[in-house]
Amino acid sequence: MENPSVLLGFSGGADSSYLLYAGLRYGAKVKACFVKTAFQPAFEQKDAHRLAKQIGTNITVLETDILGNQQITANPPNRCYYCKAAIFGLLQKQAQTDGIPLIIDGSNASDDINDRPGMKALTELSVRSPLRECGITKDEVRRLSKDAGLFTWNKPSYACLATRIPAGDLITAELLERVEKAEDILFSLGFTDFRVRVLDNAAKLQFPQGQMERAVQKREMIRNAIKPYFGIILMDLEGRRHHE
Repeated sequence: MENPSVLLGFSGGADSSYLLYAGLRYGAKVKACFVKTAFQPAFEQKDAHRLAKQIGTNITVLETDILGNQQITANPPNRCYYCKAAIFGLLQKQAQTDGIPLIIDGSNASDDINDRPGMKALTELSVRSPLRECGITKDEVRRLSKDAGLFTWNKPSYACLATRIPAGDLITAELLERVEKAEDILFSLGFTDFRVRVLDNAAKLQFPQGQMERAVQKREMIRNAIKPYFGIILMDLEGRRHHE
Protein backbone atom coordinates (compact mmCIF):
# COMPACT_ATOMS: atom_id res chain seq x y z
CA MET A 1 0.00 0.00 0.00
CA GLU A 2 1.52 3.28 -1.12
CA ASN A 3 0.16 5.37 1.76
CA PRO A 4 -1.03 3.19 4.64
CA SER A 5 -1.52 6.22 6.91
CA VAL A 6 -3.40 9.34 5.82
CA LEU A 7 -5.22 12.32 7.34
CA LEU A 8 -8.60 13.02 5.75
CA GLY A 9 -10.17 16.47 5.68
CA PHE A 10 -13.62 15.18 6.64
CA SER A 11 -16.75 17.27 6.10
CA GLY A 12 -19.46 14.68 6.69
CA GLY A 13 -20.69 15.08 3.11
CA ALA A 14 -21.25 12.26 0.66
CA ASP A 15 -17.77 12.33 -0.87
CA SER A 16 -15.56 12.41 2.21
CA SER A 17 -17.91 9.98 3.99
CA TYR A 18 -17.51 7.37 1.27
CA LEU A 19 -13.76 7.98 1.13
CA LEU A 20 -13.48 7.40 4.88
CA TYR A 21 -15.56 4.23 4.65
CA ALA A 22 -13.60 2.86 1.69
CA GLY A 23 -10.22 3.69 3.18
CA LEU A 24 -11.00 1.88 6.42
CA ARG A 25 -12.62 -1.03 4.61
CA TYR A 26 -9.51 -1.66 2.54
CA GLY A 27 -7.14 -1.52 5.47
CA ALA A 28 -5.74 2.00 5.39
CA LYS A 29 -5.10 3.89 8.59
CA VAL A 30 -7.26 6.99 8.17
CA LYS A 31 -7.44 9.81 10.70
CA ALA A 32 -10.57 11.84 9.94
CA CYS A 33 -10.47 15.49 10.99
CA PHE A 34 -13.46 17.81 10.90
CA VAL A 35 -12.48 21.48 10.93
CA LYS A 36 -15.11 23.54 12.69
CA THR A 37 -15.47 27.15 11.55
CA ALA A 38 -18.18 29.79 11.47
CA PHE A 39 -18.87 28.73 7.88
CA GLN A 40 -20.23 25.28 8.80
CA PRO A 41 -23.82 24.98 10.07
CA ALA A 42 -24.28 22.86 13.18
CA PHE A 43 -25.90 19.96 11.30
CA GLU A 44 -22.70 19.30 9.32
CA GLN A 45 -20.78 18.39 12.46
CA LYS A 46 -23.69 16.26 13.67
CA ASP A 47 -23.72 14.38 10.36
CA ALA A 48 -19.95 13.87 10.56
CA HIS A 49 -20.25 12.28 14.01
CA ARG A 50 -23.24 10.20 12.90
CA LEU A 51 -21.38 8.79 9.89
CA ALA A 52 -18.30 8.02 11.96
CA LYS A 53 -20.45 6.17 14.48
CA GLN A 54 -22.20 4.24 11.71
CA ILE A 55 -18.93 2.86 10.35
CA GLY A 56 -17.34 2.37 13.75
CA THR A 57 -14.63 4.99 13.84
CA ASN A 58 -13.87 8.30 15.53
CA ILE A 59 -13.25 11.77 14.22
CA THR A 60 -11.08 14.57 15.53
CA VAL A 61 -12.65 18.03 15.64
CA LEU A 62 -10.31 20.98 15.12
CA GLU A 63 -11.44 24.59 15.48
CA THR A 64 -10.12 27.68 13.77
CA ASP A 65 -11.19 31.34 13.86
CA ILE A 66 -11.87 31.76 10.17
CA LEU A 67 -13.43 35.19 10.76
CA GLY A 68 -10.12 36.39 12.21
CA ASN A 69 -8.60 36.24 8.73
CA GLN A 70 -9.24 39.53 6.93
CA GLN A 71 -8.34 38.03 3.55
CA ILE A 72 -11.35 35.76 4.02
CA THR A 73 -13.86 38.15 5.61
CA ALA A 74 -13.20 40.75 2.89
CA ASN A 75 -14.82 38.12 0.64
CA PRO A 76 -12.85 38.56 -2.60
CA PRO A 77 -13.80 36.46 -5.63
CA ASN A 78 -11.05 33.96 -4.70
CA ARG A 79 -12.09 33.81 -1.04
CA CYS A 80 -12.23 30.02 -1.27
CA TYR A 81 -8.49 29.94 -1.93
CA TYR A 82 -7.70 31.68 1.36
CA CYS A 83 -10.26 29.61 3.23
CA LYS A 84 -8.95 26.27 1.95
CA ALA A 85 -5.38 27.41 2.63
CA ALA A 86 -6.31 28.19 6.25
CA ILE A 87 -8.25 24.96 6.82
CA PHE A 88 -5.81 22.60 5.14
CA GLY A 89 -2.88 24.49 6.63
CA LEU A 90 -4.34 23.58 10.02
CA LEU A 91 -4.74 19.97 8.89
CA GLN A 92 -1.14 19.98 7.68
CA LYS A 93 0.06 21.01 11.14
CA GLN A 94 -2.06 18.23 12.68
CA ALA A 95 -0.62 15.69 10.25
CA GLN A 96 2.92 16.77 11.08
CA THR A 97 2.18 16.48 14.80
CA ASP A 98 0.81 12.98 14.30
CA GLY A 99 3.57 11.89 11.95
CA ILE A 100 1.13 11.31 9.08
CA PRO A 101 2.79 11.81 5.67
CA LEU A 102 -0.25 12.52 3.49
CA ILE A 103 -3.42 14.64 3.59
CA ILE A 104 -6.39 13.70 1.40
CA ASP A 105 -9.76 15.26 0.62
CA GLY A 106 -13.05 14.16 -0.92
CA SER A 107 -12.91 15.96 -4.27
CA ASN A 108 -14.34 13.69 -6.96
CA ALA A 109 -13.96 13.36 -10.73
CA SER A 110 -17.06 15.51 -11.33
CA ASP A 111 -15.44 18.54 -9.69
CA ASP A 112 -14.09 21.14 -12.10
CA ILE A 113 -10.58 21.71 -10.81
CA ASN A 114 -10.03 24.57 -13.28
CA ASP A 115 -12.90 26.64 -11.89
CA ARG A 116 -12.31 26.38 -8.17
CA PRO A 117 -9.85 28.70 -6.40
CA GLY A 118 -9.81 26.31 -3.44
CA MET A 119 -8.26 23.59 -5.60
CA LYS A 120 -5.20 25.79 -6.09
CA ALA A 121 -4.66 25.86 -2.33
CA LEU A 122 -4.97 22.07 -2.11
CA THR A 123 -2.39 21.65 -4.86
CA GLU A 124 0.03 24.01 -3.13
CA LEU A 125 -0.31 22.03 0.10
CA SER A 126 0.18 18.68 -1.72
CA VAL A 127 -3.29 17.45 -0.75
CA ARG A 128 -4.35 14.46 -2.83
CA SER A 129 -7.87 13.53 -3.92
CA PRO A 130 -8.24 9.73 -4.27
CA LEU A 131 -11.78 9.84 -5.67
CA ARG A 132 -10.79 12.28 -8.40
CA GLU A 133 -7.54 10.47 -9.15
CA CYS A 134 -9.44 7.20 -9.53
CA GLY A 135 -12.02 8.77 -11.84
CA ILE A 136 -14.92 8.27 -9.42
CA THR A 137 -17.73 10.72 -10.19
CA LYS A 138 -20.38 12.13 -7.89
CA ASP A 139 -23.00 9.73 -9.25
CA GLU A 140 -20.67 6.81 -8.57
CA VAL A 141 -20.00 8.05 -5.04
CA ARG A 142 -23.74 8.03 -4.39
CA ARG A 143 -24.20 4.57 -5.92
CA LEU A 144 -21.29 3.07 -3.99
CA SER A 145 -22.42 4.78 -0.78
CA LYS A 146 -25.93 3.41 -1.18
CA ASP A 147 -24.55 -0.10 -1.76
CA ALA A 148 -22.50 0.31 1.43
CA GLY A 149 -25.57 1.42 3.39
CA LEU A 150 -24.20 4.87 4.22
CA PHE A 151 -26.92 7.36 5.12
CA THR A 152 -24.99 10.06 3.26
CA TRP A 153 -25.59 8.41 -0.12
CA ASN A 154 -28.31 10.91 -1.06
CA LYS A 155 -27.21 13.83 1.10
CA PRO A 156 -27.42 17.02 -1.00
CA SER A 157 -24.19 18.86 -1.69
CA TYR A 158 -23.92 21.74 0.75
CA ALA A 159 -21.57 24.64 0.06
CA CYS A 160 -20.43 26.58 3.12
CA LEU A 161 -22.47 29.48 4.49
CA ALA A 162 -20.00 32.03 3.11
CA THR A 163 -21.19 31.21 -0.42
CA ARG A 164 -24.53 32.83 0.44
CA ILE A 165 -22.90 36.26 0.64
CA PRO A 166 -22.01 38.06 -2.62
CA ALA A 167 -18.31 38.52 -3.38
CA GLY A 168 -17.11 41.87 -2.10
CA ASP A 169 -19.64 42.04 0.75
CA LEU A 170 -18.09 41.78 4.22
CA ILE A 171 -18.63 38.43 5.94
CA THR A 172 -19.62 38.79 9.59
CA ALA A 173 -20.64 36.33 12.29
CA GLU A 174 -23.99 38.10 12.62
CA LEU A 175 -24.79 37.73 8.93
CA LEU A 176 -23.75 34.07 8.85
CA GLU A 177 -25.96 33.38 11.87
CA ARG A 178 -28.97 34.98 10.20
CA VAL A 179 -28.45 32.85 7.08
CA GLU A 180 -28.09 29.68 9.15
CA LYS A 181 -31.25 30.45 11.17
CA ALA A 182 -33.23 31.06 7.97
CA GLU A 183 -31.98 27.82 6.40
CA ASP A 184 -32.76 25.90 9.60
CA ILE A 185 -36.35 27.11 9.29
CA LEU A 186 -36.62 25.87 5.71
CA PHE A 187 -35.17 22.49 6.74
CA SER A 188 -37.77 22.28 9.53
CA LEU A 189 -40.52 22.90 6.96
CA GLY A 190 -39.35 19.90 4.94
CA PHE A 191 -37.44 21.67 2.17
CA THR A 192 -34.07 20.36 0.98
CA ASP A 193 -31.25 21.33 -1.37
CA PHE A 194 -32.17 25.04 -1.26
CA ARG A 195 -30.15 28.21 -0.65
CA VAL A 196 -30.83 31.40 1.31
CA ARG A 197 -28.70 34.02 -0.40
CA VAL A 198 -28.08 37.56 0.83
CA LEU A 199 -28.98 40.31 -1.64
CA ASP A 200 -28.61 43.88 -0.37
CA ASN A 201 -29.62 42.73 3.14
CA ALA A 202 -32.62 40.84 1.75
CA ALA A 203 -32.94 37.05 1.74
CA LYS A 204 -33.28 35.54 -1.73
CA LEU A 205 -34.68 32.02 -1.44
CA GLN A 206 -33.71 29.50 -4.10
CA PHE A 207 -35.55 26.17 -4.19
CA PRO A 208 -35.12 23.26 -6.60
CA GLN A 209 -37.77 23.26 -9.31
CA GLY A 210 -39.47 20.23 -7.79
CA GLN A 211 -40.10 22.12 -4.53
CA MET A 212 -41.06 25.46 -6.03
CA GLU A 213 -44.82 24.91 -6.08
CA ARG A 214 -44.89 23.91 -2.41
CA ALA A 215 -42.71 26.89 -1.51
CA VAL A 216 -45.15 29.24 -3.24
CA GLN A 217 -48.07 27.60 -1.44
CA LYS A 218 -46.30 28.05 1.91
CA ARG A 219 -44.97 31.51 1.16
CA GLU A 220 -46.83 33.23 4.01
CA MET A 221 -45.58 30.67 6.54
CA ILE A 222 -42.05 31.00 5.18
CA ARG A 223 -42.19 34.80 5.22
CA ASN A 224 -43.44 34.97 8.80
CA ALA A 225 -40.83 32.49 10.03
CA ILE A 226 -37.86 34.16 8.33
CA LYS A 227 -39.00 37.75 8.98
CA PRO A 228 -37.10 38.04 12.30
CA TYR A 229 -33.82 37.49 10.43
CA PHE A 230 -34.42 39.31 7.14
CA GLY A 231 -36.81 42.21 6.69
CA ILE A 232 -37.15 41.60 2.97
CA ILE A 233 -37.66 38.09 1.60
CA LEU A 234 -37.52 37.33 -2.12
CA MET A 235 -38.07 34.10 -4.03
CA ASP A 236 -36.07 33.21 -7.13
CA LEU A 237 -38.70 31.84 -9.52
CA GLU A 238 -36.08 30.33 -11.81
CA GLY A 239 -35.17 27.87 -9.09
CA ARG A 240 -31.77 26.67 -7.94
CA ARG A 241 -29.37 25.12 -10.41
CA HIS A 242 -27.29 22.38 -8.80
CA HIS A 243 -23.90 23.83 -9.73
CA GLU A 244 -24.61 26.96 -7.65
